[in-house]
Amino acid sequence: MATPFRFELHATDGQARLSTYHTPHGAIPMPAFAPVGTLANVKTLEPRDLHELGVSILLANTYHLYLRPGHVRVQRLGGLHAFMAWDGPILTDSGGYQVFSLAHRRHLDDDGVTFRSHIDGSVHRFTPEHVMAVQEALGADIAMVLDECPEPLDRAYNERALARTHRWAERCKAAHSRTDQALFGIVQGGIFPDLRLESVAFLAQLDFHGYAVGGLAVGETKEQMYATLDVTCPALPPDRPRYLMGVGTPEDILEAVHRGIDLFDCVLPTRIARNGAALTPTGRIHLRNAAFAEDPRPIQEDCACYTCRTFSRAYLRHLVKAREITGLRLLTIHNVHFMVHLMQEIRAAIAQGRFADFRAGFLERYTIPDQAVRHEQRRRRLQSLSSR
Repeated sequence: MATPFRFELHATDGQARLSTYHTPHGAIPMPAFAPVGTLANVKTLEPRDLHELGVSILLANTYHLYLRPGHVRVQRLGGLHAFMAWDGPILTDSGGYQVFSLAHRRHLDDDGVTFRSHIDGSVHRFTPEHVMAVQEALGADIAMVLDECPEPLDRAYNERALARTHRWAERCKAAHSRTDQALFGIVQGGIFPDLRLESVAFLAQLDFHGYAVGGLAVGETKEQMYATLDVTCPALPPDRPRYLMGVGTPEDILEAVHRGIDLFDCVLPTRIARNGAALTPTGRIHLRNAAFAEDPRPIQEDCACYTCRTFSRAYLRHLVKAREITGLRLLTIHNVHFMVHLMQEIRAAIAQGRFADFRAGFLERYTIPDQAVRHEQRRRRLQSLSSR
């Protein structure tokens, strides 16, 4: 495949992989975490912040940018990199997840999906060919095929959705023409091992630049997600990057790297910052709590980020309680730094052959949010995905 994209596998430690993915806008050391910049920005942060934090790749959202400001306008203004003044790699999703989560606002057929904008109710149509045209106009380094993200536990529906996803993958591959943009296929199949393996086999013969695992963290349990990765990852082509879509809690990243995943994205670090929460090696802390009102310590004692070098928990709590945007920005800086630093530690551990010990030690210290709460959140996400 003669392209400007190149995947280098440097080392393995069990199934964990240390690698680099070369793109026209720079190299991505992997395993890597991509902060989500839905509307061509990571909320409260600027490109210079992201560079200082060591971010190597961003994710932008095709659905939202198509609706506002529009892909044609972005193209006229020089493409997404020029538009948002970010000179590093960018990945755009296909918009499929957002469209399918609209539930009562969309109608699905074998050719594509018709949906109403969540902004003004206007009617739009996504087909594989149109989604390719939109992503080519946006000009990201990595584009995703249009797929259907079904409820993961319904066997009969997953069989039908998988057939549609595969047909759409063929059409996306045929329609995609930019040689300076990689195209990734998306493996679907719910929690069903045979469907996942069928999907891998079908997509592999289409020879995509990379392969994503989609349709997880949308209603299944963590155990089911990990079991699905156990089946799927070993079957994926070993010479291409592997991307787990929309998954990015620290514990899930460690478990997925353990199973061979290279790339992650998630709104977690920015979203919880806007709710007054911060990531630490022992779990999340919620700075709205009164216990922090006179706490002079930083969020994390050994953290090198600007927020922790400069401000106390007490001050950050004051900003959050007062609804000052500076507080949300400072917490976002810390949380994105935490995720980038975690990925650096993961890469170092793989390089030194000690990833198993690093994973075990981190998970022993890290307190995972209450599982019942997490399961209910996933149930609600699942409910919004389907309007059958």
